[in-house]
Amino acid sequence: MAAAQDSSEFCKAFPMNGGDGPNSYANNSAIQGKYVDFAKQLTVKEIAEKLDIEIFRSSNTFRMADLGCSVGPNTFSVVETILEAVQLKYQSTMMNSEFPEFQVFFNDHTANDFNMLFKALPRNRRYYAAGVPGSFHGRIFPNASIHFFHSSFTVHWLSRVPKDVADRNSPAWNKGRIEYSNSTNEVVRAYKAQHAEDMECFLNARALEMVCGGLMVLIIPGRPNGTRHLASATFQLLEACLMEMVRKGVIPEERVDSFNVPVYFTSAQELEAVVEQNGCFSIERMEHLPHMNVDDSVLTNFASHLRAVLEGLIKQHFGEEILDELFDLYSKKFEQQRFMIESGRTIQFFVALKRKEN
Repeated sequence: MAAAQDSSEFCKAFPMNGGDGPNSYANNSAIQGKYVDFAKQLTVKEIAEKLDIEIFRSSNTFRMADLGCSVGPNTFSVVETILEAVQLKYQSTMMNSEFPEFQVFFNDHTANDFNMLFKALPRNRRYYAAGVPGSFHGRIFPNASIHFFHSSFTVHWLSRVPKDVADRNSPAWNKGRIEYSNSTNEVVRAYKAQHAEDMECFLNARALEMVCGGLMVLIIPGRPNGTRHLASATFQLLEACLMEMVRKGVIPEERVDSFNVPVYFTSAQELEAVVEQNGCFSIERMEHLPHMNVDDSVLTNFASHLRAVLEGLIKQHFGEEILDELFDLYSKKFEQQRFMIESGRTIQFFVALKRKEN
C-alpha cells in the first residue's frame, strides 16, 4: 500500500458555521442528526458482531475518532452510542475484566469552531476528549493508534474544486453552473476523478492510523447504482438565486462562473470499487438508510440549514455582504418550490469497513 498523501498543502477548508446563533450548525443540523439516529442501530449491531476487543485488550484503552465532527450536538450523540456498544461487547466477552478507558478524538479543519465544541462537551461524559485539527484527506493520527473511526456527512466533500473545472481554458470549465450534475461530461468526469483521488487518500490514511481489526462507520450522501448524477434541487435553487442577483447587478457574472460547490454524490458501485482498489478494508455492511420524512419545522427553516453548511464557502468566494440577501431570496424561492426540493434529495449510505490484517 502506498503511503498516505499529506493533504495539508492542497486541501481547502469549508467549515460549518460556528457559534450558537440562528444560522449556526449547532442549531441547524437536525436533518443530519435524524440520519445519525437512523444509523445507530446498525452501528451497535456492527460493533456487537464485528469488533474484536482483543485489539485493545493489551493497552486497556479504546480510542475512537469522529472525523469532520463540526461543533455538535450530533457528534456527542454518536460517541455515546459507540462507547455504550463497546462496553456491552466488552462486558459480554470479558466478564472478569475492568472496563477499558475511553479516549475520543474530535477532528475537523483548523477553522472549525473548536471553542464551541469544547463548551458543549457533555459534563457527565465517560471519556477523555481531545480536539484534533486537520483535514481527514491526509494523516492526522500516529500509526495503528485508532480502534474505531466514525464520520457522517463529510466524505462527500472534496478536498478542493477539481482544477480543470476552475480553468477557463479547460473543456471542463463550468461556466454558469455551481456544481456538476447538470453540466457537461467533462465536468462530471473531473468531479468523479477528484472524488476517487480523495477517497484513495482518505482510505490510505485511515489504513495507516487504524489497528488491524478496527472498524470504521461512514454515513455518506450518494445516489442509487445505475442512475445519472443527481441534479441537486438544493444547489439548482441556489444557482438560480445567484443568477438572479447577477441580473440585479449585485454580483458580477464572472464571480458565479468561477464558483463551484466541492461535493460529489457517489454510488455504491463507485464506493465498492475504491475500497477494493485500496485493498486494506473489507466491506462489512453497505446499505441505504431509510428515507426521512422531514417535518414542517425543519423545512420552514431550510434556508438556515443550508446557510449553516455553505456560508463559509460562499463568504470565501463572494464576500460577507451578499449573505443575508442571498439566503432571504433562497427562502422565498424554496417556499415556492418546496416539492422539487423534497423530491430531489440524495440517498444516504451506511457503510461499515473493517481493517484487514496486514
